[in-house]
Amino acid sequence: MTVPHDGLIVGLDIGTTKVCACIAETNDNGILEVIGVGTAPSQGLRRGVVINIESTLKSVAAAIEAAELMSGREVESVITGIAGAHIEGINSRGVVAVSGRDREISSEDIARVIEAAKAIVIPMDREVLHVIPQEFIVDDQRGIKDPLDMIGIRLEAEVHIVTGSVTSAQNLLKCVNRAGFRVSEIVLESLAASRAVLTEDEKELGVLLIDLGGGTTDVLVHLDGAPYHTDVVALGGSQVTNDISIILKTPLDVAERIKKESGCCYLPLVDKDERVMIPGVGGWPAATIPRQELVKIIQPRMAEIFSMVRDQLEKKDYMRHLGGGVVLTGGGALIPGAAELALEVFEIPARIGIPDKLRGLVEEYQNPVYATAMGLVLYGSEGVSVTEGGIGRRKGEGLMSRLKGWMKEFF
Repeated sequence: MTVPHDGLIVGLDIGTTKVCACIAETNDNGILEVIGVGTAPSQGLRRGVVINIESTLKSVAAAIEAAELMSGREVESVITGIAGAHIEGINSRGVVAVSGRDREISSEDIARVIEAAKAIVIPMDREVLHVIPQEFIVDDQRGIKDPLDMIGIRLEAEVHIVTGSVTSAQNLLKCVNRAGFRVSEIVLESLAASRAVLTEDEKELGVLLIDLGGGTTDVLVHLDGAPYHTDVVALGGSQVTNDISIILKTPLDVAERIKKESGCCYLPLVDKDERVMIPGVGGWPAATIPRQELVKIIQPRMAEIFSMVRDQLEKKDYMRHLGGGVVLTGGGALIPGAAELALEVFEIPARIGIPDKLRGLVEEYQNPVYATAMGLVLYGSEGVSVTEGGIGRRKGEGLMSRLKGWMKEFF
């Protein structure tokens, strides 16, 4: 993908609870710099999927307008993230014979083997979003990252294929288009977040990224530097808020405020003498409860989310390969005790992922909430295009240009 003619790269994270837009451009020294960030409450999504076009497009327009005001620039096209329970990741393998007379592997051979690996049967209502090479195998020699110009007879490629619902992607596109903007590319949100918060060493060692969103929790496992597992848990921060609302018999907006101001998800961090004010509702007087009681509401739900993720990974035998530990990002990572609870559940080191790879970010935006939007900008700046199947792809973009993007990105 090419950088837009106006030099702006705009990442648009359309989430269940908020829409975030991030505008960046390359400064005079050739360094990418954030010049505008805008957020707006998200009203039209449920668990990452658009359920109300009108509400969503208003949220998109409001977030981009806020970013435009901060930057003093006008946005035309955006790179948007996609998530939701409809996302599925599959590992696949392709095999081809090396075609050159001298058996030297060419870029055409690499393109053919990736196409062969991509040739899987998927239902009519789904399409391929990403095809990401994991490793190449030349005549049974494994672990090759770039086989170009090597000598061999048989070339194999192992790839990670991400598929999503056609209608979910089309509804997302429709919201952005009707808000007055063009989608230049659609990128899986957990891939974007990993770009913003993971280090290359962590990816090589094996790392689990958990993006704790409002409606869903996105899961991505990197092994040997490449994605191997993509999944979505249909629970998120909104479920925690809902639990607080039901148990404390308080409205959702009040429950959200209590969660943000006094919440914690790891009991050993809370003093037994701490108390939390519960505002009065409908004529009932305000009350206070021990903060430990609030933790006893939040911790089980967060532990359930982490346990669901761990169960997924144990089924596929990935847990023992995570030398880089767990990295938490998204709004849910802001709940105090999240890393401590993750350490207890996964029994490996855990940290909070902060998007700090971009210049121009004031401290307010070096925050897990903005990880996906910042990651989308980083994707755009590196000219990487791993989008497949026609969604958000430029006309005339050939296989060879996408191949260069894959190579630049993953090797």
